[in-house]
Amino acid sequence: MHVVNPILPGFHPDPSACRVGEWFYVATSTFEWWPGVRINRSRDLAHWEHAAYAVTRRSQLDLRGNPPSGGVWAPALSFANGHFWLIYSDVKSFVGRHKDVTNYLITAPTIEGPWSEPVTLNRSGFDPSLFHDDDGRKWLLNQEWDFRHEGHAAFTGILIQEYDAHAQRLVGEPRHIFKGTSLGVTEGPHLIKRDGWYYLLTAEGGTSWEHAVTLARSRSLFGPYEVSPHHPLITAVHTPDAPLQKTGHGSLVEGPDGAWWLFHLCSRPLGPRRRCMLGRETALQAIDWPRDGWPRLRADSNVPSARVAVPGPDGDAPLYRPHFRDDFTATELHPEWNTLREPSDESWLSLRERPGRLRLRGRYSMRSRHEVSLVATRLTHLACTARVRLDFQPADWHQRAGLVWYYDDSHHLALEVGGHANGGRVLRVLQCDQGHETFPLGADTPLPPTGELELEAQLRSGRLSLRWRLVESAAWHDCGDSLDATIISDDRVWEGCSFAFTGTYVGLFAADSGAGRTPADFGFFELTADTDAPR
Repeated sequence: MHVVNPILPGFHPDPSACRVGEWFYVATSTFEWWPGVRINRSRDLAHWEHAAYAVTRRSQLDLRGNPPSGGVWAPALSFANGHFWLIYSDVKSFVGRHKDVTNYLITAPTIEGPWSEPVTLNRSGFDPSLFHDDDGRKWLLNQEWDFRHEGHAAFTGILIQEYDAHAQRLVGEPRHIFKGTSLGVTEGPHLIKRDGWYYLLTAEGGTSWEHAVTLARSRSLFGPYEVSPHHPLITAVHTPDAPLQKTGHGSLVEGPDGAWWLFHLCSRPLGPRRRCMLGRETALQAIDWPRDGWPRLRADSNVPSARVAVPGPDGDAPLYRPHFRDDFTATELHPEWNTLREPSDESWLSLRERPGRLRLRGRYSMRSRHEVSLVATRLTHLACTARVRLDFQPADWHQRAGLVWYYDDSHHLALEVGGHANGGRVLRVLQCDQGHETFPLGADTPLPPTGELELEAQLRSGRLSLRWRLVESAAWHDCGDSLDATIISDDRVWEGCSFAFTGTYVGLFAADSGAGRTPADFGFFELTADTDAPR
């Protein structure tokens, strides 16, 4: 069988992988989205499913006020002593030379939990991971961040410090073990041990076009570490036409049959402006171990492969989540839904007040970093259609609700129903690009005063086409010209000199700047990939 990369498309960055028995598990970053730390699993590397979120309680993480692309960075998942161990960072701010971060550890007897309350580790840098040595000792690794200005590089290399699991604290002094290579920006450390060698993987070159995986090894845990003669292990910097770009941040795992695999971050640029709408994704590469003991990609190259052979019958693995529909018949949110910075509660999101409907009560606007009534799911395909049914009777112009394509509080596109100043309701298209709000399709469209609506957004070739209809009518009404959806991308955010580490979401929102608290009821949501489009 062949898997077509990325194996986890859409917002699935910074993969950390481990294997327990027949299951492969991959944890990925979630940043300001709730719940924290998404974990997927597979038995055969071809069929992937959601397994769990690890951070599900406010006591484990408080993201209120965190900036876009702050929050949970680069979790590291491992298994030892009959438990899963998860390390994660919470980045509270990144202003100037400062990155305010705390690293935490939680554990669980099974991947589904219950996950423990967090142990606070350190604040010296981000991208922490935990290495379980074969003598039973445990070691924390992380990138060290230097906020000083004069003559100091921000990335100083990789630190290691012992973790006492019984005392639940770090012991001894941290030591530098690897300064990195000329690629610079050394981060994302992961250690494995094989044949008496300690192998250290790091991400280098930054998480954009120069991204790479560096491999070094030493007979001693503390080094010195010798860089692979085949350095870097993987990169796309010299192959700008390769379908997988920005490749780096890797994690090595051995399968039950002794085969080795590299899980790594990648992105897929779209169009001449090379914007990556789906953000940073997770791909898979096969690894060989030649006699010299330096692992290499099976293709005997450091260029990432778009198709990789895995054990199984002939053919390509199925698309990841080609169709997602929620009719809101459950009393809890489906795990494919995420919220911003906090868990939902009945004060603003309910599946019980009106069975068969998701009820949202408007709070602050989508420009806020507090109390945003938005529930959304990852966009995983570049050709797809989203449709939702909406029952909403705004009391006045303060209230609005609808369908949104969202990157962050400064980059989103919304097809929204709102109240009119003179009564009634209207339909409008709102575009927020680098913080500038406009109405690109012109004046508001008057709507019938009553009746449920269906709203639809179709994505093709980076363009978004919007339309609507009354549920009682078969006639669809186009909203106008298609819109540039690539403003909802990592690269557009970077053009505005802001951090951009997530990816595009599509979802449902309500906002209310008055006191009406009129609910918006959503009857179903459906997101369908065009399976005939190129992967």
